[in-house]
Amino acid sequence: MGEVLALQIGKIPPEILQNKILPFSGAARAEVLIGPKFGEDCAVLEPGEYLLALASDPITGASSKLGKLAVHISCNDIAATGAEPVGLLLTFLFPPGTTESLMQTLIQEAHETAKKLKVAILGGHSEVTAAVKQVVITATAVGKVKREHLVLSSGARAGDEVILTKVAGLEGTAILATDLASRLKEMLPEEIIRGGKALGELLSVVPEGLIAARFGATAMHDVTEGGVRGALVELATASQVGLEIWRDKIPLAAETRAICRCLNIDPLGLIGSGAMLITAPAGSRVLAEIKKAGIAAAVIGKVMPAPEMYFVSGQGEKEELTAPPRDELYEALEKFK
Repeated sequence: MGEVLALQIGKIPPEILQNKILPFSGAARAEVLIGPKFGEDCAVLEPGEYLLALASDPITGASSKLGKLAVHISCNDIAATGAEPVGLLLTFLFPPGTTESLMQTLIQEAHETAKKLKVAILGGHSEVTAAVKQVVITATAVGKVKREHLVLSSGARAGDEVILTKVAGLEGTAILATDLASRLKEMLPEEIIRGGKALGELLSVVPEGLIAARFGATAMHDVTEGGVRGALVELATASQVGLEIWRDKIPLAAETRAICRCLNIDPLGLIGSGAMLITAPAGSRVLAEIKKAGIAAAVIGKVMPAPEMYFVSGQGEKEELTAPPRDELYEALEKFK
């Protein structure tokens, strides 16, 4: 094995920057006039006759696959507007003692994920600082969308269907199956742990976001912190509508059910990147086109006039729909890690 080198506090040295960071710039894009380059502090894009959508997010709740998560989380925000992600700015803050090999692993994770999404890494910043105790990555994404395909979280209308893609609690299940693997193995079969980790391969909502925008979605919101419950409340609040959500229709992976049962947490309040909430007029092509692309999706309720928001059980009982005070991921990690 080669020597493990620890990075020193301050900016990443130029020779490391030029040889082990800047070459990993995701996909090549025609819109990028100036990308990552030593001595250049700005990227330059020429998107053409499009609107630009921008979003920024830090990654703080996970301890593995941070480079991959950083790319997906910010690109998902872009896709929730119907925009195609074009490029990313990534800021890496490393604590003292970080090794050069860990740094390169994270950079390469981001690079490979961006290439799969056909997104360019435009630049950003990287340094070692005592201001952080663990690696912190902040990603800022930019996307392009034609005006007629722009979709906002505020566009839901009474009578629309509420669609959820994939399953609830997707990202949180993958994080818990990875970070709490040793504890969960004491309570669950190995195949459940393995299946939970595998859900981490389904974190992108870019395909369904672009499809839904093209076929008539009225509103979209990716499911992040606060899970399905939080995303539903945020979408309804932005659109000033109510919701009737059929609890029994919300899809859950068997791994999510098992892990959440063991940890005594609510899967509907568990961070769920990889799933998208979409509203669309009843009878639209949105659901059919998403399924045609091989993406699982289900109608889980309908948009109602404001202000009522509630779950309906299979027995017809109503329960108030509220956002969780805190994501269930944090509860589980604090109790069991």
